[in-house]
Amino acid sequence: MGWATKYIERLICGETISCRPRGNSMRGKISSGQLCTIRPITDNDILSVGDIVLCKVKSNEYLHIIKAINGSRYLIGNNFGKINGWTKRNKIFGVLVTVTN
Repeated sequence: MGWATKYIERLICGETISCRPRGNSMRGKISSGQLCTIRPITDNDILSVGDIVLCKVKSNEYLHIIKAINGSRYLIGNNFGKINGWTKRNKIFGVLVTVTN
């Protein structure tokens, strides 16, 4: 169980969620503790490079950026060039809508 498990469960149920992630890996786009609103993705959503998504890579949960797309695989990384790895679409649960203080 990670920091985002309860949020992922709500996204899977179709809820839009708000959370305040902690950490500096997304500084410049999201500051630690800022309020992030994330909506669930649907089958009709087209995800793009640059989208910030709530996802799992292996067993780790991230609110990070899609860096590349290769077919049904998505490369996830932070805002400083660190790459978390490849994941599949069914491991992407939501997309960032807004960031506020």
